[in-house]
Amino acid sequence: MISIGGNMVSDDWLKTRLGNDDIKIQIANNMQSLDNVFTFENEKLFDFEVAARKELVKASERLHNSFFSFKLFINSICNERYWERTQEGGFRLKKDVKPHEAVRDILRNSRMYGTECATAIVIVFYLALVEVMPVELFDRLFSDIYLMDWKYLDSDLGVRTYRGVKNALPGDCLYFKNPDVNPDTPEWQGENVIVLLNNYYYGHGIGINKAESIIRALNRNRINNPQQSAYLMDQIVKIDFEYLGNRKLNFEQERNP
Repeated sequence: MISIGGNMVSDDWLKTRLGNDDIKIQIANNMQSLDNVFTFENEKLFDFEVAARKELVKASERLHNSFFSFKLFINSICNERYWERTQEGGFRLKKDVKPHEAVRDILRNSRMYGTECATAIVIVFYLALVEVMPVELFDRLFSDIYLMDWKYLDSDLGVRTYRGVKNALPGDCLYFKNPDVNPDTPEWQGENVIVLLNNYYYGHGIGINKAESIIRALNRNRINNPQQSAYLMDQIVKIDFEYLGNRKLNFEQERNP
């Protein structure tokens, strides 16, 4: 269910608000169909979250269809015009480039990039936000990007983990865990994925698949005589849509008082 400004919204209101945008409609319908209430202070914050979730889906699909490769951190690669590759295999934004241009270059010159699945999810976050935020604001918020793993997240992304949550929405990040992974292939200990539409998930290296296919792939990389199958954890990782939406609204109000 969806509440905006303290009022529950109807399906007819959603159709009018979202027009013919099929992806946005599916995202909003998913929200509307769940028992928990998605609360928004105003219509613009609702618009922002739905638009951002749409771009998270599209960014995942674009990255999947690009030449962006899976590589372990020890072998990671990047376009050194925009990024400095660190000793641990991460990509640090160079000081003399614009953040939005560096992020967009990952798709533009995808052959020049390769890294692990956790980094790919963070890249999806940035690729989506650069499409829904003014570039000046994006560059201000994300002036010191370091693409590595979950330990190096920019605080303005507001990434948080919500445990015990079973109903994910398109654009959320989930994790398939492989508890009996073969120690010779630690890269198969699990898979970070972005929720897409129609029960599909995007994971870097594993591609776009349904849950059962991802679990089968992980199960092929277990120890001999495994005791437990890989499984989808009941936790959600997501960016702070409300905070980022408010930053955008405040920025626009400053420009147009």
